[in-house]
Amino acid sequence: MTDTTANSPAAAGHRPVPLPLPVARLLIVVGAVGTIASTFLSWTWTSEFPGDLTVYGYPAGLQILALVGGALTLLFGLTLWDMKGLRWLNPATATSPVVLAALSAFTVCWFTGIAITVDLGGLVNLDPGAYVAMAASALPVIGALALPNPAPGNGIRGYLTKPQLPAPRKASPLTERIVITVGVALALVAFTYGIGIDNDASETFIGYLLLLVFAAWGLMNTGLVDRFATTAAHHKGFASTLAFVAAVIFPFTQNDDHNANVGVNILIFATVALGLNIVVGLTGLLDLGYVAFLGVGAYAAALVSGSEYSRFSGVHFPFWAAALTGMAASLIFGVLIGAPTLRLRGDYLAIVTLGFGEIFRITVNNLDGDSGPNITRGPNGITQIPDLNIFGFNLGEAHDIGGFTLGRFANYLFLMLIVTAIVVLVFTRAADSRIGRSWIAIREDETAATAMGINGFRVKLIAFALGASLAGLAGTVMAHVNYSVNPQPYQFAGAAPPNSAFLLAAVVLGGMGTVSGPLLGASVLYLVPEKLQFLQNYELFAFGIALILLMRFRPEGIIANRRRQLEFHETGQLDVPAQETLTDDPAVTKAGA
Repeated sequence: MTDTTANSPAAAGHRPVPLPLPVARLLIVVGAVGTIASTFLSWTWTSEFPGDLTVYGYPAGLQILALVGGALTLLFGLTLWDMKGLRWLNPATATSPVVLAALSAFTVCWFTGIAITVDLGGLVNLDPGAYVAMAASALPVIGALALPNPAPGNGIRGYLTKPQLPAPRKASPLTERIVITVGVALALVAFTYGIGIDNDASETFIGYLLLLVFAAWGLMNTGLVDRFATTAAHHKGFASTLAFVAAVIFPFTQNDDHNANVGVNILIFATVALGLNIVVGLTGLLDLGYVAFLGVGAYAAALVSGSEYSRFSGVHFPFWAAALTGMAASLIFGVLIGAPTLRLRGDYLAIVTLGFGEIFRITVNNLDGDSGPNITRGPNGITQIPDLNIFGFNLGEAHDIGGFTLGRFANYLFLMLIVTAIVVLVFTRAADSRIGRSWIAIREDETAATAMGINGFRVKLIAFALGASLAGLAGTVMAHVNYSVNPQPYQFAGAAPPNSAFLLAAVVLGGMGTVSGPLLGASVLYLVPEKLQFLQNYELFAFGIALILLMRFRPEGIIANRRRQLEFHETGQLDVPAQETLTDDPAVTKAGA
């Protein structure tokens, strides 16, 4: 085995920058301090650049992101000096987290300098603070590349490789709960900051994404993310409650109701993606027309909403009845479509479901009174759907709570939180049940599962019907949030969600077979086009690039199901003991019991 310790010839021979290790460590720390200091200087002379980077004394806009990147680089740089209070941050004293932290600050600073130059027309628009930031942020990268390469045979890529980590120390339950609380709070702060960036400040949001990607990658390579997930799994009830509380707090942190609107739409699509995760993630069925079930639920709710443009304008169901109607309609359609098609497998099933999605869109487009019966009003859709009134609480009106004014979308956000909690509960209980174990068996090998006595057709039909009904529930709320329904959004691919490609990408990107994966995937895929308006015409192109990169670097998804992670990585590469690698899958745990 090759010796790659700090003082070995092998390590020294594979360092791109030939510097003494003490000098390399010093460069990292000095550069990080310089990056932090530069954020208190002016980066440009004019406030025309988003964020107003002209002020001395306090950072703003992209300077705040550079400050965070510099602070992370400093912390990881100090771990190389084996400081006792920071050993938990980089327990293996690994190189890759230091490199990635340095890249987070470097990319933000250099992107900002280039953006100022391009947007304002020349280098003359850069103030001294920008030059200091660009020069200082480069020093940690140089120093990090002079550290020992953890995987010498892989060249530069070795500096981004996750190292083998020591077994985590056991902590007390109180300490673990404190860790979960801190983690959820940091996630809330990061999400709130990202969603609060103005749509016109695309440069700031790009910097936010650069920092988030490299910082998250670095934290994954330290093993902190995996250990946090394991800790949260040990305290699942506490972690779920805390996440729900954080989501409830979110509307109170926003001054603009538009951000609450973004949050509502994220929850709607995340809920639908979670329903699709039953079909794709747990059962292994590729459904390319799943958005049609969302449309069925939305149209069913619109028809009984009391809208004057509804075919049944005299019918006005309360919300609970409308929700049950939407779920029942989607479930019936799921059974009607699944019964004759679920005996197919693989690509054939995918083609059939794609056809069903197109048939639904074309059908509701033709039910306009001319091409067919007047039920959906065709391309005009059903409009003027009234706001929901639940127990005398009108969700369309603003309400003052504790000195905070909550607008219409904040009210619907609270409703969607309840709906999402119900869907998460259904998903987890179903996945932990006997039918859930059957889904996983079908996903792994349908022939072997059938040979063991599992009725594959019945099991797949239940998954199809349950996933469809959950999509119908989300469609019920979406119809009232948008005031209308029309056929245009319910297609396989489009410029904006909802569409089947978006939902499938959210499941694959976030992590198939997990609860939090589709929630995270839907948040990322909705928020990025919302903030980067120039990407709207290239949304599918951006999705394709994101999925290619994901398949290359993390094929199991951002939040990995333990079983799927084992399919793509060797046991020794995972931050878990070999004998415990399957226990993250609740179905496997129960089967073993």
